[in-house]
Amino acid sequence: MNSPELSSPSRHTRREFLQTGGRLAAVGALAGVTLPHVHAAEDNTIRLALIGCGGRGSGAVANAMSAGGLVLNDLSGRQASKGEQPQGPVKLVAMADIRQDRLDSTHATLKETLGDAVDVPAERRFRGFDGFRHAIDCLRPGDVALLTTFSSFRAQHFEYAVEKGVNVFMEKTFGPDPGSIQRLLRANAEAEKKGLKVGCGLMCRHSSARQAMIGQIRDGRLGDILNIRAYRMDPGYFLAPFARKQNELLWQLSPGHPYQFMWSSGGIFLELMIHQMDEVFWLKDSLPVAAHGVGGRFAGSTDASQNLDSYSVEYTFADGSKGMVTGRYIRGCHTDFATYVHGTKAAGKFSGDIHAPECLIYKDQHTDRNNVAWRPAKESVNPWQAEWDVLLGAIRGNRPHNEVKRAAQSNLAAMMGRAAVHMGRTIAWEEIAKSEFRFCPQADALTENSPAPVQADDGGRYQAPIPGKWVEV
Repeated sequence: MNSPELSSPSRHTRREFLQTGGRLAAVGALAGVTLPHVHAAEDNTIRLALIGCGGRGSGAVANAMSAGGLVLNDLSGRQASKGEQPQGPVKLVAMADIRQDRLDSTHATLKETLGDAVDVPAERRFRGFDGFRHAIDCLRPGDVALLTTFSSFRAQHFEYAVEKGVNVFMEKTFGPDPGSIQRLLRANAEAEKKGLKVGCGLMCRHSSARQAMIGQIRDGRLGDILNIRAYRMDPGYFLAPFARKQNELLWQLSPGHPYQFMWSSGGIFLELMIHQMDEVFWLKDSLPVAAHGVGGRFAGSTDASQNLDSYSVEYTFADGSKGMVTGRYIRGCHTDFATYVHGTKAAGKFSGDIHAPECLIYKDQHTDRNNVAWRPAKESVNPWQAEWDVLLGAIRGNRPHNEVKRAAQSNLAAMMGRAAVHMGRTIAWEEIAKSEFRFCPQADALTENSPAPVQADDGGRYQAPIPGKWVEV
């Protein structure tokens, strides 16, 4: 969830919020952004409720407030004509989180940065596992609930937003396990009946550079697609042992542990690689039929989390072509962050470091800078902003807009790869698509006094997947 290197002048909006969430970073993030002048009495004000007050939530609020740029895409995979600017003010009116300190600090940052666009007095800042209900209750039909908590709660929060008839923006990932995604899809059937607008945070789909390259690929510029390669290799996110001097559940759900537990977030591979796995499926214009893979931990690892530190997945598509996805999270090793595609005529680069829209088509299979045959126009709006421009434009223009099915299918296919590594066997699409497996079936009933769904051993470490024994499908 970081901003692209080759984007618009406002490209730091999400990157800065997500890196620090601090006051100075927030001020810098919105430098140069034109905020709507908000009048509380105006009927055309779109009200926001933020559910989950971490960096992703703060970044999403910032993008919602600055939405008003041109709508550059139609989500079909091709560059769209320029649309009209979404008109009218946006205001944050409610917030919810399980931690009071997070509520207070995020509110202070947003208030200082966004001024009158933030109208969330203490009585509309709700703490606790049921706070999402109270925050959503502050909205009216046509408003937007921002669902940015750990993904184990995504389906529950979405169900309530749909029940209340409000529009939704939800961050990735969309669930930690197949059962959560099935539940999300069931709730979305009702959302579609109600005509609710739902945006999902796979922002690369809103990249005008990527859309332009998809158009080139669909027109045959690369020939038949045979192989797609995606890499994210970085120093990792290691977890220290649990010290047993605090609430274990709240500790697992703390901002410092976003990727460490399967039940809460789906783990590091799913969290970090879902964007690039979604790119693989978009490039191929198909979901995979099967996946197998390998992974493990380096000798002597002291990581106390449930994650492996190396993942390699081979996806197979119906025509026999392949998608290769590699994640590695080990200090002191080679780093890489890119997506490549190879066709019968030529190769291309689809994505660069930190999700940069570094889209290139080469003259042949050599992916060298001096071998470029095509590149798109520079993006004028970064994808994080564009997804909000599209969502608010659809709300104000009453146009259909619901990204849940596509996002859910990509999430399931990503889980298929994770399960293949964790379980040590080939996983078929039919198997994952009908699975109701849940890491934490009791997630809806959790309170701050509940025992943690997974318990640390005597050394403060958590059980990592053991291929051949582990089950998650």
